[in-house]
Amino acid sequence: MFALDTTTVTHGIQLAVAPVFLLTAVAGMIGVIAGRLARIIDRARVVEEKALATQDAAYVERARVELRQLRLRGRLANSGIALLTLCAFLIGATIIVLFVGETTEFESGKLAVGGFLCGVVSFLLALGCFLVETVIATRLLNFYLPPKADNRGPE
Repeated sequence: MFALDTTTVTHGIQLAVAPVFLLTAVAGMIGVIAGRLARIIDRARVVEEKALATQDAAYVERARVELRQLRLRGRLANSGIALLTLCAFLIGATIIVLFVGETTEFESGKLAVGGFLCGVVSFLLALGCFLVETVIATRLLNFYLPPKADNRGPE
């Protein structure tokens, strides 16, 4: 049975709004990681095309190494997006449970706490994926320049 008392409904809305701030952070993180994933895919396409078009064995070997790292980075980005999506789902469900619990006789306390904590754990795991992906990305930067063809020294 729904409570029609406006004070109870207002309090339910206040309880349910607090987790919405986490949803804002999740949406921002999904955007960031999706952007990184797009760049990973673009870079992999370029490296793969160049490797297929060259006869330089050294470049092909470097390309293989880079493509393996890009594949790992892509998997981490996908995992991060999946965890963030799970987090958003859990936080959304928590909001519903809090509101329903506040406006009905439904005992929602334990369910709300469990959903919220699982959502936060998912968010933290996604941040871990993001951290590992960015560390791998910066390790990939080897600033390789081929040696000069002549020995005239720096220009």
